[in-house]
Amino acid sequence: MRFALLVLTSLILFATSGSSADKPKTDLPKVNPLMAEKLKNAQGLLEGLATNDFNKIQKGAEELIRISKAAEWTVHKTPLYEVQTNNFRRAAETIIQKAKAKNLDGATLAYVDMT
Repeated sequence: MRFALLVLTSLILFATSGSSADKPKTDLPKVNPLMAEKLKNAQGLLEGLATNDFNKIQKGAEELIRISKAAEWTVHKTPLYEVQTNNFRRAAETIIQKAKAKNLDGATLAYVDMT
């Protein structure tokens, strides 16, 4: 009896949920181009960590540092924001050092620190 009730409830929930193809697609909000570039490079860095590609790790970290130096990066001009930006850059620099040394564990730990 319980099993039948569970199956019936599951079928009702499944039938009423609909598929994502049935739902209208909404436009994503416009993303600041700098943040889109940051996302792309962060994804590339993470892919490098997942595939042991030290060149990709290094390139992603270098690009993130470059992006963090752009004027548009500074959203809030507060001392705390500046500290966090410096911490971000230091972690990215550590990732570069660990990638050059082919130290995947060190690069991964620095990535966690950066994020």
